[in-house]
Amino acid sequence: MSEQYTNEPLLEIFLFETTQLIEQLEQSILSSEQQGHLFTQEIINEIFRIMHTIKGSATMMMFNNISTLAHTMEDIFYYIREEKPKKLNFSRLSDMVLDGVDFIKGETDKIRNNEKADGDPLPLIHKMKQFLITLKEDNNLRVNPIFEAEKSDIGHQSQCERQDSDQIKRNIFKAVIYFEEGCEMENIRAYGIVRNLQTITDKIMYIPEDIIDNDETVEIIRRDGFCIYLKSEFSYDMMYDFLMQTIFLKRLDLKQMEDEEEIEFIFGNRFACDNSQDTKEKVDIMPENFGLNNEPTKMDNDKRSKELKSASAAQSIISVSVAKLDKLMDLVGEMVIAEAMVIQNPDLEGLEMDNFHKAAIHLNKITTEIQDMVMSIRMVPLSATFNKMHRIVRDMCKKLNKDVKLEIIGDATEVDKNIIEHISDPLMHLVRNAIDHGIEPSVERLSKGKPETGIVTLEAKNSGSDVLIIVRDDGKGLDREKILKRARENKLLKRSENDMTDQEVFSLILLPGFSTNDKITEFSGRGVGMDVVARNIELVGGSLHVDSIPDKGTQITLRIPLTLAIIDGMNIKVGDSCYTIPIISIKESFRPKDRDIFYDTDNNEMIMIRGQCYPIIRIHKRFGIETMVTDLTEGIIIMVEQGEHTFCIFADELLGQQQVVVKTLPEYVKRFKAISGLSGCTLLGDGSISLIIDVAGLMNM
Repeated sequence: MSEQYTNEPLLEIFLFETTQLIEQLEQSILSSEQQGHLFTQEIINEIFRIMHTIKGSATMMMFNNISTLAHTMEDIFYYIREEKPKKLNFSRLSDMVLDGVDFIKGETDKIRNNEKADGDPLPLIHKMKQFLITLKEDNNLRVNPIFEAEKSDIGHQSQCERQDSDQIKRNIFKAVIYFEEGCEMENIRAYGIVRNLQTITDKIMYIPEDIIDNDETVEIIRRDGFCIYLKSEFSYDMMYDFLMQTIFLKRLDLKQMEDEEEIEFIFGNRFACDNSQDTKEKVDIMPENFGLNNEPTKMDNDKRSKELKSASAAQSIISVSVAKLDKLMDLVGEMVIAEAMVIQNPDLEGLEMDNFHKAAIHLNKITTEIQDMVMSIRMVPLSATFNKMHRIVRDMCKKLNKDVKLEIIGDATEVDKNIIEHISDPLMHLVRNAIDHGIEPSVERLSKGKPETGIVTLEAKNSGSDVLIIVRDDGKGLDREKILKRARENKLLKRSENDMTDQEVFSLILLPGFSTNDKITEFSGRGVGMDVVARNIELVGGSLHVDSIPDKGTQITLRIPLTLAIIDGMNIKVGDSCYTIPIISIKESFRPKDRDIFYDTDNNEMIMIRGQCYPIIRIHKRFGIETMVTDLTEGIIIMVEQGEHTFCIFADELLGQQQVVVKTLPEYVKRFKAISGLSGCTLLGDGSISLIIDVAGLMNM
């Protein structure tokens, strides 16, 4: 990319918009396939608009490989839109478009990682051009080879059909473009329009003229719109359609000028034309009041006032940088800590201050509301993540020759954005596993009396302060004996097989190096995957549960927290140290009796609670802490639950419940093995540090 376009805000906008558009394109193709291989006129127009926008923005950023590919795809859909061919190989077209989507995704990922976007689109472009030629031949349209090799950028007229530019009747247009409020960087967007217009005209001028170098032009464009004068062989309708493709367009005022004097004034001696020069340099003289009324009439003012009121009412959503939200979340966390430090200040202990306590309650109410509001801003629906799985299912079905349908339930369920980033890859792996391992081939399903089409279900639902994400299939299920056999071969069994429940056996597939596949394929057999899935889920404080019924299917349930930033915790004391246990993991707490405590055959401490036996973990032994409280009957037992596992934690005493802000541990601390039972730390009201216990990690230590 040219140094001229390394401007970070501009690059950020390009990446954001291209990513959004590519996702829309992918969903449009998949939606059409689900509707029976049908391109509606609406979808065709949408795809054409998307490719046109990507082409223009990529051209402006000088990512020529992306723009060239987008242009070729645009050509195909322009033909489909205008000619409405009766014969169309939908499946082949969908495959090519999705290949194009993958190419653009790959290039944008390179750009995002500060790598050179040097992918070669030529093989795919050649394939698309051949498809267009075949499409025209199949629909009895004579194909001119020159036409295919050299076509206009947007007019889709062959170079051989064009006359000399001086002999063509040129139309003169005045366009005023208004962008949506809150889209930001209006001057850069205006420059993108100019770059696109240069492909269809050699005479153009615009107001304001110094849109790149002068930041003040942003306010001018927001107030007065971006005014453009140009000559083109386009008709009014063609020009209108062209400009309507502008992204974040709020309103377009387009006028075809007929006044000869006005035209002469605009394009006479004041208009320089040279395609080799930058557009900004083409303007020799620009009158200050050109195209604008210095003294608007009362009618104009009234119209403007109504427009502003209407725009204000309509503008209810704005885009905010994720970095700003993260900073705001950090500040809210610091405010929660500061509140605790004020209210729990040891200097206030024993003092009777009714007014202070009233103010403290009011402050707590406001702090809680602000926290809840910030949390809600960070919450995003799972729909985008779930919809990406349609592409996974489609590609897997084609490669494995299986017929599978994806059903989505509860995709409106919201979770913290940071958590979504951690669960996207695990979900993809679980869906791939369901199709590869779970769903049988169509012939086998029919022999079992099952429908030919297998079903994979993605379901999300709220469960208290957690979210449950369920991946379910109606395939052959897990084979207990096969899992045990493979576990014996790999020496992964740590207890008697007869003592293991089905759930415990099924959980063996989560161990590193475990695989039931007899041969290595593109998708499985390497023993890498499910252990990574489990580890990623545990990193966000979640858990994974596997359940299966032979010939009925398998269900994998992910339990993940709504957010990671601020949690409700129970503070406990162990010696002189303080620890915090997430409230969501605690079932109950109590002081044990001697008669309930015993030892198992391995000399591990156990406790009997309502007829059930649970292991006891002493915090002071796990972390090497000196304490005077070693007798179980003198301390406190906290029963915690992690997935299907329940055990008890022994501590000196409970200090109380508190909202805590989760802070990550320093990297040098994380290097110690013992730290695997800790997930972070937090500051208490008295300024001391409390370590946050990772229940899953503590169980596996």
